[in-house]
Formats: sequence, structure tokens, C-alpha cells
Amino acid sequence: MIPARHEQLTLNLGHRSALGREDFLIADSNRDAVSWIDLWPEWPAPALVLYGPAACGKTHLAAVWSAQTKAAAINPAELCQESADTLFAHGPHLLIDPVDPWIGDRDAETTLFHLYNLAKEHNRTLLLTMRVPPVRLSFAIPDLASRLRAAPGVAIHAPDETLLGAVLVKMFSDRQIQIGEEILSYLLLRMERSFAAARDLVEKTDQLALAEKKPVSLSLVRHVLISQTTAE
Repeated sequence: MIPARHEQLTLNLGHRSALGREDFLIADSNRDAVSWIDLWPEWPAPALVLYGPAACGKTHLAAVWSAQTKAAAINPAELCQESADTLFAHGPHLLIDPVDPWIGDRDAETTLFHLYNLAKEHNRTLLLTMRVPPVRLSFAIPDLASRLRAAPGVAIHAPDETLLGAVLVKMFSDRQIQIGEEILSYLLLRMERSFAAARDLVEKTDQLALAEKKPVSLSLVRHVLISQTTAE
């Protein structure tokens, strides 16, 4: 169907999130997690559990570790599709991000249990990301539960104002958008204090700017924030 003349076509060309070590913003909320990543390969167990709320930086920090260790990233769905031996052969170390949606599935847990044991036997490591610590999950296999609950775990916490501001600047920058102090201060005083809210706000601001063919301004950001609040 050909759009009417008054309708505008928006081309979503996507954006690239910067995931290098130099792009990871360190603050009190994630300093312990960074310290554990830096401690590798001296982890006291075959696995480290990295947990925290949505969009808190788990995937970014996990990518930093993966690049540092040449680890293979395993699609969590493969825990139900492939054998532990097949997955273990993917790389010298393994990253599974995120793993908690598959906890409770006996097939996935069986594979993960064998992966843990293989890593221990061959002196390799697993990095597992979750939204909550293992103690809060219901496992199908008690032996896996005991291993992951005993493994070192470290949280990335909700951001303080300084970190949230830096994250907003980075998220906008990833989309080739530069924001000034006036916009940043406005947002920090009014938005929900979470990485997930920041990601949603930046995405919707970018979409609206593209649709209206306007630069990101205080009035445009205000419109997005009011729309979010009204939707809630």
C-alpha cells in the first residue's frame, strides 16, 4: 500500500551500542562486579554469577569479560538443544547471558549441570548472568542449585544520579545524539531511576525525533517523558 502524501516514512537504520571496556562506566553500583571480572582467572569456583535488574550493564560487562578471555557466547536456548559436550567445545570459556529464564527447565538444567562439572574438571570458567541471585530461583535439579548457590555471585545495583546521567549521555551518544546539560538535568529530576527506564526513554526520543524530523530538544524530551508518565 502506498502511503498518503501527508504520511512520513521513517527509516530505522539502527544503532551500535559501544561495548568495549573503555565504554563501561564504573560507579559504586557496579564497582564490585568490575572487581570480580578483573579477578579472573583467580575465581574460587568454575562459575561466576553476575546478576542485576534489566539494562543495568550485565551484558556489557559480560562482553568485556568475553573479549578478555576469548570466551564463547552460548545462546541460552541451546541448553535445551545441544549436549553439554557440544557446547563445551565452543570455546576455552563460556558465557551464558541470560541463564535464569531457563532455570526450572529440567533439560536446560541438566546441560548446565554437566557444563559446570566439565568446567571444573578442565579448569575452565563459566560466566552466567541473571536478574536475581540463584538463591531466589526455583531449580528442577537440586545438585545444580547447590553448585550455583555456592558459586560466587556479584550484583550490579540500581544507579545513582551520577551514573544514570553518564548512562543517558552514553545511550544517546550510541545513537549519534548529543544532549546538553539542560536536557540532562531535566531528565534526572523527573525520570524513573533505572537503566531500563533510561533505555526506553532514549529509544522513544530517538524514534520521535526521526518521525518528526526534528533535533532532540528539551520540548521533545518533555513530550516523551509526559507520554511515558501518562502511559503508566
